[in-house]
Amino acid sequence: MDSFLGLFDPGEGEETQLPPEPQLGNVEYKLKLVNPSKHRFEHLVTQLKWRLREGRGEAIYEIGVEDSGLLTGLSDEDMSDSLETLELMARRLGATTTILRKRTVDTGRQVAEVLIRKVPDDQHNIEVRVAVMGSADAGKSTLLGVLTQGQLDNGRGRARLNMFRHLHEVQSGRTSSISHEILGFNSQGEVINYSELVTAEEICENSTKLITFMDLAGHRKYLRTTVQGLSGYLPHYVMLVVSGRAGVLGMTKEHLQLAIALDVPFFVTITKTDLGSPEETLRCLQVILKSPGCLRVPFLVKNEDDVITAGSNQLADNIVPIFLVSSVNGEGLELLTRFLHVLPPGISHKEKERLEQEPCEFQIDECFRVPDVGPVVGGLLTKGMVNEGTKLLLGPFDDGEFVPVEVQSIHRNKAPCRSVRASQSASLGLDCAPITLRSGMVLLSLDVHPTGCLFFQATVCVLFHSTAIHPGFQTTVHIGPVRQTAVIEGIMAVGGIHTNEKASVLFRFLRHPEYVRVGMRLFFREGTTKGIGKITQVFPFQVVAA
Repeated sequence: MDSFLGLFDPGEGEETQLPPEPQLGNVEYKLKLVNPSKHRFEHLVTQLKWRLREGRGEAIYEIGVEDSGLLTGLSDEDMSDSLETLELMARRLGATTTILRKRTVDTGRQVAEVLIRKVPDDQHNIEVRVAVMGSADAGKSTLLGVLTQGQLDNGRGRARLNMFRHLHEVQSGRTSSISHEILGFNSQGEVINYSELVTAEEICENSTKLITFMDLAGHRKYLRTTVQGLSGYLPHYVMLVVSGRAGVLGMTKEHLQLAIALDVPFFVTITKTDLGSPEETLRCLQVILKSPGCLRVPFLVKNEDDVITAGSNQLADNIVPIFLVSSVNGEGLELLTRFLHVLPPGISHKEKERLEQEPCEFQIDECFRVPDVGPVVGGLLTKGMVNEGTKLLLGPFDDGEFVPVEVQSIHRNKAPCRSVRASQSASLGLDCAPITLRSGMVLLSLDVHPTGCLFFQATVCVLFHSTAIHPGFQTTVHIGPVRQTAVIEGIMAVGGIHTNEKASVLFRFLRHPEYVRVGMRLFFREGTTKGIGKITQVFPFQVVAA
């Protein structure tokens, strides 16, 4: 998709050619759609349905463009008729259309780019999860407060107060936990937030697209919590927030490396532009993004055309959109919200359907005990589907076993619901007795026969270590919601492993068994040491008789 980077750029007045129409994906070229026959109309609707499936519920139609990519353009009358036909096609499928932009080509004719969105029949909206990362005092919580509350900041942090969950966060002004906030868009691309509606349930019901933000901690002492949020909740995108005043700090680079290591697409927002020129921060950021360890193409978003181009290319690994915003005077916020509106969903419809057919797996990231409700667990459903009354297996406990529980209630985005599907985050109320719950446990289908494990083998790559890693090395391991210290028992390599080297490694959890599967991604860190890998073998936990 990076070949679309110059698409519709008004600064390229001589540009009359796009890349040829892609056979796969959600982009469709149409020269014109004027008075199609009944048979032709049915064919067009079928084609649109396929493009929507390819685009996870969203499709982009380029009107006035030939299959070869030539920008031929249409007269005003033909363009009006074509857009009307496209609207009828979308209406047949229960979808909505939004004109993203128009452009007049050299012949005086028009070409248009149209976004078509169809919310799946079994959902209220299309959801995109965005993790918000960056160093402390970069303005992450303030920016989220402005976006979700619809009110600008007073310059002293008023907008961030609604983001905090603990008293010490309010007192220090620093996030220490993972908080979730939502921003909705209706079918016309208009923002829906708490400035118009009172509850999260109302925002969800009135939105066709929902952005779920995960506000992660920026201070180094909370880095483990930040890594756990990024690893456990599997966000579709990362928004890296950089202070235009303080510039690119050590934790900024640390969070950037995390996003790259875990292979999460990201974009950058430079804040506090009202306090001074961000030119030096922007220059430093561009140097880092182009460096050998990153190899990305910085793309500064200056106008609405750039927004659409950035959104179309966000899933291309080498394009990194950059926004300049101020939470005090509102500069750049409109471009950022527009970008969030066109940001493509992170999982394909076909993949989502496949995951929903698999046995249930709910990864527990947080545990609560609510008065008059009982134990509540929050996390991500990675596979299957859960309804109220569903019976599941909870564990593993210290003996490696799982116990049966029943789901009493379900909440998503602070609103009650009847079911939760694969790739959605939720909070589940359980009927279990007062047993010990902890982060890292899972809820699994009764059809599987799970067991915990202490030993597992993984193929790892060391991103950085000052010397060599040998057996006996202890490190904090992150595998989905699991965060525990593990010791390296064996390395299938001579003389240990060094930076940028790969090897098969045998790990052992130090405290208690965990549930992990072959194929799960692994991230480990200890001080400046970092490594990534994938689990290749799991050894079931066995209780040794006294």
